[in-house]
Amino acid sequence: MTQSTPAWIVLAHLLRPQGRKGEVLAELFTDFPERFESQRRVFLAAPGFSGEEAEARQAEVVAFWLPVGKNEGRVVLQFAGVDTISDAETIAGLEVLVPQEERLPLDDESVYISELIGCTVYDGARAVGVVEDVQFAMTPDGGRRLEDAAPLLAVTSVEGDEILIPFAKAFLVSVDTEAKRIAMTLPEGLIEVNRSGGGPAPIRSDRRTLRTGSERPGNF
Repeated sequence: MTQSTPAWIVLAHLLRPQGRKGEVLAELFTDFPERFESQRRVFLAAPGFSGEEAEARQAEVVAFWLPVGKNEGRVVLQFAGVDTISDAETIAGLEVLVPQEERLPLDDESVYISELIGCTVYDGARAVGVVEDVQFAMTPDGGRRLEDAAPLLAVTSVEGDEILIPFAKAFLVSVDTEAKRIAMTLPEGLIEVNRSGGGPAPIRSDRRTLRTGSERPGNF
């Protein structure tokens, strides 16, 4: 009997050395960087990782910190056995992952982004379309997420165009990630106004673009 391939969660993408003792600057794909203090074992693998554990390298985080200034929103990681700039260069470009079962639990008013992707959005009994992406409003420089702005569900409609729908508690009836169903009651006219080309594009940042399998929740 063949064992199923485990699902993995991306926590960070290693960019380049950041210091003289093997520290590495990384893009952060988790809203819980503190997890590196309590759950130090991670895996490193190349982008496009197939999911086979044999292709991933086990690693231990021995230190981390959140930089400020131009690198705010990123993380600096130091791994056991990576002690020099040359060592750090050998792992630059890899992704930091953990098995999906090690993803941190959320409160009742949050859901992971990866669980929203592929859900069908319903406005009452009407099927609006399928969630293809989740976008967050950012500051104009793209350096910080606006926490008080509702995430936007990028929905491919049954007609084939894109509709941006605020994932806001005021509109939400229920979320059933197992059934891949999001039930909402949307204000009249919102769908038409937010169709592709119907309004201003949301502020986005490539650095903060969410990816399926990352550890970012969407709060409602």
